[in-house]
Amino acid sequence: MSASPAGLRPADFFSPTVAALISVLVNYGGTFVLVFQAAELARLSPAQTASWVWAVSIGVGVTGALLSWRYRAPIITAWSTPGVAFLATVMPFTPYGEVIGAYMISALGFIALGLSGAFDKLVRMIPGGIAAGLLAGILLQFGVNAFGGASADPVLVIVLVISYALLKRYTSRFAVVGILAIGVGLLIAQGRIDFSAIHLSLAAPVFETPRFSLQALLGVALPLFIITLTGQYMPGMLVLRNDGYQTSANPILAVTGLGSLLMAPFGAHAFNVAAITAAICTGKDAHEDPAKRYVAGLACGLFYILVGTFGVTLATLFMVLPKAFITTLAGLALLGAIGGSLANAMADARTRETALITFLATAANVTLLGVGGAFWGLVAGLTAHLLIHGGQPRLAGNPAKP
Repeated sequence: MSASPAGLRPADFFSPTVAALISVLVNYGGTFVLVFQAAELARLSPAQTASWVWAVSIGVGVTGALLSWRYRAPIITAWSTPGVAFLATVMPFTPYGEVIGAYMISALGFIALGLSGAFDKLVRMIPGGIAAGLLAGILLQFGVNAFGGASADPVLVIVLVISYALLKRYTSRFAVVGILAIGVGLLIAQGRIDFSAIHLSLAAPVFETPRFSLQALLGVALPLFIITLTGQYMPGMLVLRNDGYQTSANPILAVTGLGSLLMAPFGAHAFNVAAITAAICTGKDAHEDPAKRYVAGLACGLFYILVGTFGVTLATLFMVLPKAFITTLAGLALLGAIGGSLANAMADARTRETALITFLATAANVTLLGVGGAFWGLVAGLTAHLLIHGGQPRLAGNPAKP
């Protein structure tokens, strides 16, 4: 697909801008609640949480707009959703300064990978089933928590689950945004949200001095790198390829890695090319002419920057919401990711058992030597894979028996 810019008329801005708005709404109205859940578990202050919101929003907005403009393609960037889910499991037990240091090491890894051009080679080193099992194991507890809140707040959880099911039937794309609106409406009707605590104000970034340790390197930086690479970059690039865009992954890795590095001291964890929400902006619904869909990438960037500018307001809004609402919304928003990861992990009969070992070991979330369960789940899966399948080439046209 040609990357040369086409002349734009005023009418060419409307459809891509609407697609961008929907993409941003789905991102913030969906799994972004995981950021607040992770911040709560890590006992971050409101100022630190608002800085995290500011850093990821501004960083994603700037990198996405720059890449879309440079390559004239709808390159939608986002924060690592599975990365946040993973961080929620390790941040409560890791000093915040070391978490920031781990963000920076992970970002340097993406920059180096982008500059080296070795992305495809590195991805091939980890079997797809094991990568999917790792992600499914990390996300499992969030799916369980979606229904666990029913003990304390049955009406709210039941309304959200039923609403989600109905919305998935009639308007799947907006199911998460819909249950967000329904849940907030129910809470307002019950008088459980105090809007007097919400004040429109500009976000103020908070600088955190990074610290580095071997435990954070192995328990935070390495799993975050692998999870983001396999769970975000790979499907994100496939979305672009599916709609005909042949932009190299190397500059995307380098630019998002650099953005992550610069924003890490302010709380941002990892930027990457988006997948599901990107598909809203890369298809025909965004614009009939593929050469003009990059406008959606520019619009997404502007929307993210706008939201990030008022990050304090956004953070405060989510912080006044009941815990059962946050956990249920987060779990329902991740159902697709959990199901997809499990399906991918179990798809290949030959590697199904090692993928299952990875999934179960990761879900157990065992902490040894100060290193979290994601790392040990990956170690367990790769070790089992090597012992079972090492040195046994798979013959083409001879699928393994279940």
